This record gives sequence, structure tokens and C-alpha cells, in this order.
Amino acid sequence: MSIATPTFDTHGPEAGARSEDYLWTLNFGPQHPATHTTLRLVLKLDGERVVDAMPEMGYLHSGFEKIGEHLTFNQYVTVTDRMNYISPMANNVAWHHAVETLLGIQLTPRCTYIRTIIAELARISDHLLSNGAVGLDTGAFTFFLYGFYQREVIYDIFETLCGARFTTSYTRVGGVSHDFTPLVIEKIRAFIRTFPKTLDDMERLLTRNRIFVDRTKGVGLLSKEEATNGSASGPVARASGVTRDLRKDEPYLAYGDLDFQVCCASAGDCYSRYLVRMQEMRESLKLVAQALENLPSGEVNVSIDQRVARPTKQQVYSSIEGTISHFELSMANRGFEVPYEESYAAIEAPNGELGFYIVGDGTENAYRARCRPPSVPHFALFPQLIRGHTLSDVVAVLGSLNIIAAELDR
Repeated sequence: MSIATPTFDTHGPEAGARSEDYLWTLNFGPQHPATHTTLRLVLKLDGERVVDAMPEMGYLHSGFEKIGEHLTFNQYVTVTDRMNYISPMANNVAWHHAVETLLGIQLTPRCTYIRTIIAELARISDHLLSNGAVGLDTGAFTFFLYGFYQREVIYDIFETLCGARFTTSYTRVGGVSHDFTPLVIEKIRAFIRTFPKTLDDMERLLTRNRIFVDRTKGVGLLSKEEATNGSASGPVARASGVTRDLRKDEPYLAYGDLDFQVCCASAGDCYSRYLVRMQEMRESLKLVAQALENLPSGEVNVSIDQRVARPTKQQVYSSIEGTISHFELSMANRGFEVPYEESYAAIEAPNGELGFYIVGDGTENAYRARCRPPSVPHFALFPQLIRGHTLSDVVAVLGSLNIIAAELDR
């Protein structure tokens, strides 16, 4: 922290106001608990009042986009796990959705429903931690524990499904790595039955809590026009009255077959963003239940004739086509033919629009892989949301935006 000598402006209409030289410069993070060690803000303070803020973009400097030019389309899914480590399943789905758009691949019905289910479970997991962290940062520790336990239940489902709890790397070009087993379906159904009661308990703990409401209501106001002009998306935009949701407006996977509501508010403050995420978890439960009960039978990967998905062991052992396809994809590492084209495809990730722009040049790698993560425009909005508020409001506003620092890597 650097403190300048206090001086006062004695000229102009605001005579007696403190000059720029009086302001304090405060580094908020990356050591602060609310920044999770990978995020930095440079604040200008007039006492306890925030005059301005400068967010630090790209603090990790991991080069996630550049790595996309050197890994195959299946290998790169492991990097998407690290982009948003709160809901990696959604990132897996987004990446291969973009790749399949470039290649013109039509998924099997069973695969579209499976991806829809895991994407919505990832949304619930993300919202639990997002709202839980806001509660923790404003003093509601019990609320955080309720949410964190339910995340463990979702992690158990993912572990049963693919063997990984955190960095799942579940999707593949043209399908997924593992089909649903009866045990996975049983665990998802158990979660659907038990989670609503926990969600009710969480709402009773915090939604009308006087301290939490005072800390979040009317704080970090974002108007509908500002949200639109600032390219906000997801719960941040919908809390300001923007009704856009890619699952409704540009349906993909199985969303066009399922019934759900887009959750919106109009106040545009931290409290509204909390309420939107709470309601979205209920809608995600409805989506998971519908998709699970209407899960189609059949294969989860596209036909081996397309030479993009790995054949099953049965196909490898019983057919020459399966043997050749397995050799080319696994041992020769030849990848598959990619058109000389470019495409952009996006999904409605837990935080908003998550899209990938991919340029193909005929090789097994992308010539260019560009990511459009929702956290970048939301972090850019932070200065205008915090100006005029106090230092203690920084954690509430930052938490309500749910900034994932790894997505800020540029």
C-alpha cells in the first residue's frame, strides 16, 4: 500500500475536495482469500471508499489458446478442464461442440442427452460454489458448507462416470469417453431426490438473512443497457433483465426437446445475481430429470466409418475397419481430416457464453484456437460496479461475478 501526502483542492466548484494525490493505492490480491491466489485488483481508495479499480487480466499466463495449436482436438480437452476448474464438464462439452461444428459431425441421440445431463450437473456444481463463496465472503460459513457437501455428491457421480472427480476430460470428438452405467443413473436419480431439500435449507439460511441482504442488495448495480454494451452473459446479464440464454435462443444438444424456464431478474445487483443462480439450480434439476428419464438407447459415439471416434474393443477385435480405425487414431496418431475452414460455436456455460473459434488447416491440430470465456467481459465490468462503494463491498461484488481466474489467461 502506498500513501501520498494529503492535499486539498482549493479551486473549482468542488473546493475543499480531496485531490488525486490524497488517494491510497491498494493491491487487493492475489494473497487475499477472496481472490483465490490467482487474481489481482489495484484499487484507488479515498479512505474506505473505492474511487477506481484496475483489474489484472491474464495473471496466470499459461497460454491456453496457444497450446490449442499444438495439441490434437482430443488432447486439448485436458486443457479445457483447467480453464474453468469449477465446472470442467461444461468446458469439455463446449470445446468438442465447437470441433464438431467445424467438422460437421452429427452426434448420436444418446450422446446429446448424456452431454446435456453432465452440462447441467456442472451448472449446479458451479452455482453451488459461486453462491457458497459469496456467502462465505460475507460471513455465512454454514451456507458455504451446505453447498460444498452437495458438490461432493456431484463429484462422486463424475468419478463413477469417468474415473475423475475434478479434471474430467470426459468428452471426445464425436462422443464421450464412457457411457452411462446403471450405477451412474442410480446416483443421479438419488441426487435429484435429495438435492431439493438441501436447496430449500440453503435458501432459508441466506435469502432473507438481514446481514447478507444488507451486504448485497443495491450493491454492484449493473443496468440492462450496461450489461448489453459490456457483453455480459449468463446469470450476470440475466440478473440485469437480459433474457438471452443460448439453450433457448440457439438450442444445441437436447435442449430443444426439454422444458425449462430462463431465470431472470431486473435489479442488476449482487443480490439479484445470487437469486438467479439459486433458481437456475432448480431449473437444471428439472432438465437433468427430464433428460435422464427420456435417455435414448444406442451408441454414444458416432460410427467408426467417420474415422473420428475410437472404435469399441468389440469392433477392434471383430472387424478390419475397427482395427484400422483404432490403429490410425491411437497408435499412428494421424488424427482425422479437418477441412480448411473456420467456425465459432458456443454453449450456455454456468457463467455465460463460452465459445471457441477454431481455424482448420487440414492437419490434426487447429491452426488457431481462440476462446471466448465469460469471465473476461465480466471482470472488465468490475471497475464500474465497485466505484463509490466501500472496500468491504469489493468481495461481495467480485464474488457475485464469479470470476474464474484461469479464464482470464490471455
